[in-house]
Amino acid sequence: MATILIVEDEAKMRRLLELNLGEDGFTTLSAGDAEAGLRLLRENSVDLVVTDLKLPGMDGLEFLQTIKRQNASLPVVVMTAFGSVETAVEAMKAGASDYVLKPFSLTEMRMVIHKELDVRNLREENRSLREALGKRYAHPNVVARSAKMQEVLATVERVAPTNSTVLLGGESGVGKDLIARAIHEKSRRVSGPFVKINSTAIPENLLESELFGYDRGAFTGAAASKPGKFELADKGTLFLDEIGDVPPATQVKLLRVLQEREFERLGGTRTIKVDVRLVAATNRDLRAALEDGTFREDLYYRLNVVPIDIAPLRERREDIPDLVRLFISRFCGESGKPVEDITPEAMQILVNYHWPGNVRELQNIMERACALAKGTVLEAGDIHLDLRPAKAANGAGSFLPEGMTLEQWEDEMIQEALRRANGNKSQAARLLGLSRNALRYRLSKIGIADEGEKEA
Repeated sequence: MATILIVEDEAKMRRLLELNLGEDGFTTLSAGDAEAGLRLLRENSVDLVVTDLKLPGMDGLEFLQTIKRQNASLPVVVMTAFGSVETAVEAMKAGASDYVLKPFSLTEMRMVIHKELDVRNLREENRSLREALGKRYAHPNVVARSAKMQEVLATVERVAPTNSTVLLGGESGVGKDLIARAIHEKSRRVSGPFVKINSTAIPENLLESELFGYDRGAFTGAAASKPGKFELADKGTLFLDEIGDVPPATQVKLLRVLQEREFERLGGTRTIKVDVRLVAATNRDLRAALEDGTFREDLYYRLNVVPIDIAPLRERREDIPDLVRLFISRFCGESGKPVEDITPEAMQILVNYHWPGNVRELQNIMERACALAKGTVLEAGDIHLDLRPAKAANGAGSFLPEGMTLEQWEDEMIQEALRRANGNKSQAARLLGLSRNALRYRLSKIGIADEGEKEA
């Protein structure tokens, strides 16, 4: 088991932690001040440090900073008095892994220590992630041919068995809900419920009652008590999508659940204990929200234990062919259409598109193509891309779609002309006002073979 260094100037508290952690099988070292703690760190191999922030001589914050200068990867859990949350946040900024507020229960301290040791093991394993990518990771309904998605699934494999909170980041439509479900299905909680809630889909004044439930008479119309999502997810996983849009009042209650694993229903007085693993997701930059003051710092640090960023589809184009065939199999089977494959030209159109709506947009376009297909093979003319003009950014006169270059836009116009001409390249050249040779040159640049055809 791990070796834990306890730095606490109160002898009774220090002894209580030694006995309690010793019962869990940990080896403990202890010191009454920071200077003695640093000596023990130099002389012993330590896996985790628990320290009070208020110490005689060198204070806990300076002690933490000294530890991090010597060993940045060593997890440090800080203890501070209730009402000194600002100090705890400063410690988190300085590199603390987590904090507990005094008075705390020994159960809470053990949970925090086990979680941090799990995360430490995860990070150590991730150092060799690049080498481990020689192994291919897979999960049902998750396409991961690209290196970026292999990294995501490799992290899922490592974090899923722990109880650590996970924060999924990425643009809308990249598949954060699928990754959240994969974490649940590979965890020890797989036999428990997987409960999903999207904070933007629920009016702000109802979100708190949806998360935490309400008792009878809590408000007009509350004729009976109702459990919230946290109760429903007990012994399982709660996936909270668009966490960045949770209002400040609800953020406070959410922080308490993450810290203490307990809450009261709206209008209730009974404290409810839950055992829930939280996976949160956002398509916003939460650090910008911290600067704006719309998102709490302490909640951010509680959520951002294991961040997983999912790349947009345009940065993992290797996944597009497999996604296309997955959607053909799914939608053409549902619609009863005998579509079995897709032509190289049609596939090239899909691979070259910039996908502002990511996998969700690809799914919609493939559903449309399968519904309108005329034969057993999808052709270029069956692919109807949503080539909408971009909104002007900040009042500027830009008319290219967001994230697109002029060259990409030109490629898409050529592909759209081919679609309208039903694959006839001579007719497509006339639509574009190009000569046949000029179109042939542009087709070769974007990887569409010119196999010759009867002139129209």
